[in-house]
Amino acid sequence: MATSNAGGNVTYECMRCGTPVTVEELSRLPEIKCICGFRVFRKARPPIVKQLKAI
Repeated sequence: MATSNAGGNVTYECMRCGTPVTVEELSRLPEIKCICGFRVFRKARPPIVKQLKAI
């Protein structure tokens, strides 16, 4: 399982229902499972999009 970085908290989303879950919430549970019963999570992307100048 991924650990949170120094800049902020890492959040994950359930692939079935989209419920956001933090690493701390997942570590408190006895097994890695969403409230809907699905076990597959993906790392949530930050809402800010990086923009680069064209060369």
